[in-house]
Amino acid sequence: MKQYQFRDAEFMTAREKGLVLKAWVRFMKNGLRFEDFSRRLYQHLHLHCQFIAHYDRAGFYRTYFERGEDTLRFLSQFDGRGECRSVEYGMTIWREGDYGDLAKAMIEEAAPYIPKLITAAQALQREADLAEARKLLAKHGRELPS
Repeated sequence: MKQYQFRDAEFMTAREKGLVLKAWVRFMKNGLRFEDFSRRLYQHLHLHCQFIAHYDRAGFYRTYFERGEDTLRFLSQFDGRGECRSVEYGMTIWREGDYGDLAKAMIEEAAPYIPKLITAAQALQREADLAEARKLLAKHGRELPS
């Protein structure tokens, strides 16, 4: 992980920003596992990255990481190959201001992991879609062709 020079903000010191980034990289590197989705990372995402809290850390995780299409939406906010718009509000202001230095670092550090995570999310969604198709076909006495 690259070294960044963060600025203190009203609600987060430069050191705390570094700890959030470290948690972010671990979360991305390990494939978006719940056990790597720290409270510190969750707090930063919903307080400073324009995400809705979804009640708590577990609710946020269920919202974005249980279904492939939702994971793809989440990743799009941090994929530097695109606009990095907030998936909740459609704005880019989350990349500016007191926490913009951390937002830019998160986008930069996510870059090596995003393509593989996108591929995994697409595969997860494909399997979920096929399972749903099989279920609906079975309901009507049909099967998916091989």
